[in-house]
Amino acid sequence: MSGPDVWEVVAALRHRSAHDERKAVASTAAEMSLSTRQVQVALDYYGSYAEEIDSEVVENERAAAEAFAAWEARRRLLA
Repeated sequence: MSGPDVWEVVAALRHRSAHDERKAVASTAAEMSLSTRQVQVALDYYGSYAEEIDSEVVENERAAAEAFAAWEARRRLLA
């Protein structure tokens, strides 16, 4: 099976407005080429394993911040 991991779906949902769950699910599904049912399944999984998923999201954000800082340092060096 291929496609985004649950943590990726959760991270994408966090960038949506929480005021309308149906719209957040629909826009996340469209952006990630998933069905709304697949997004709902990811939410259900998150409900059962929130701590595990949250730590994966935090780790990805940390790695992204490190990569961005390294890119900025290289850019400054070569500017």
